[in-house]
Amino acid sequence: MAAGDHGPSMRATAIIPVKRFGRAKQRLLDALDRPQRAAVVKAMLADVLAAVDSVAAIERVIVVTGEGRAERIAVAHARRSATPLEVLQDPDDAGHSKAATLGIIRALHHGAESVALLPGDCPLLDAGELDAALARMTPGRVAVVPDRHGTGTNALLLRPADAIGPAFGEGSAERHRDRAERAGHEVAIEAIASLALDLDTPEDLAALAAALAGRPERAPATATELARLDLGAGG
Repeated sequence: MAAGDHGPSMRATAIIPVKRFGRAKQRLLDALDRPQRAAVVKAMLADVLAAVDSVAAIERVIVVTGEGRAERIAVAHARRSATPLEVLQDPDDAGHSKAATLGIIRALHHGAESVALLPGDCPLLDAGELDAALARMTPGRVAVVPDRHGTGTNALLLRPADAIGPAFGEGSAERHRDRAERAGHEVAIEAIASLALDLDTPEDLAALAAALAGRPERAPATATELARLDLGAGG
């Protein structure tokens, strides 16, 4: 499915918070040492940025990070992209929700009517699926994209951009639903298959490697890194 087939009626700003690599993915240390973990996180971010670049409804990308390596990846991507991209500094690395809020404030400064809060660790992201979800974003709508367990939130689509304050973390899908209902917004649970698998645990790592086995083009940078670490098909 080509990005844009659904002809979205509005445009959104993508906000991608990225933790400092030293603090990210602590639960993966049983499977990967720190340099390996950082290499995988960098590869996943590169794949997410490439996928977002193909989403017709995305008019701007804001990466919120205090990690210099993530900033360099984003800046290098921006040089190749027709979609405006900026890096917003998050020197305190105060957490995913606060970083997302910083991004929302910046998006509002640019006049954004809608935002897509996206993860940097869902490299399977399919542009067509996200375009279709954004096409359904009528005014006053909050769409919660759950993780594969159904309890966490892997992405959050908001129209208006400040419809609710983000509150990521354990049990956040229900928390976001509650906040949206209390604010009087329409709430949708968007089961976007390509955003269901994020990378937090060794089990997630194995599932990601399995998903890329035989189809490395879904996330080429990540597939290459997993193969280098002997974590790809058969690894």
